[in-house]
Amino acid sequence: MTEPKLSKEEEEILEEFEAGEFKSVLTPGRIKMLQAAAEETFKKDKRINIRISSHDLESLQRRALEEGIPYQTLVSSVLHKYVSGGLQDLMANKASQRTQKSRS
Repeated sequence: MTEPKLSKEEEEILEEFEAGEFKSVLTPGRIKMLQAAAEETFKKDKRINIRISSHDLESLQRRALEEGIPYQTLVSSVLHKYVSGGLQDLMANKASQRTQKSRS
């Protein structure tokens, strides 16, 4: 695999990191809070059943195979990103923008 091309600034940061010049500013309390949040994010305590088309399931399984993860994990990840705001519905955003433009 080829090495990524780094900008001068990125090279400086990498050199400083490798030289141990970066120090964590996280307090023990903040670390504990972040660990708890991470555990909550990945806690799987509920089960759902859904019906989807064979085509969509095959596409999900193919994408999961490309990522090297189980397809259920991929589905869970996509749903989590959507509900936490990390994934947006582009078609809904376009429709909303068209509605706002027509009102102007």
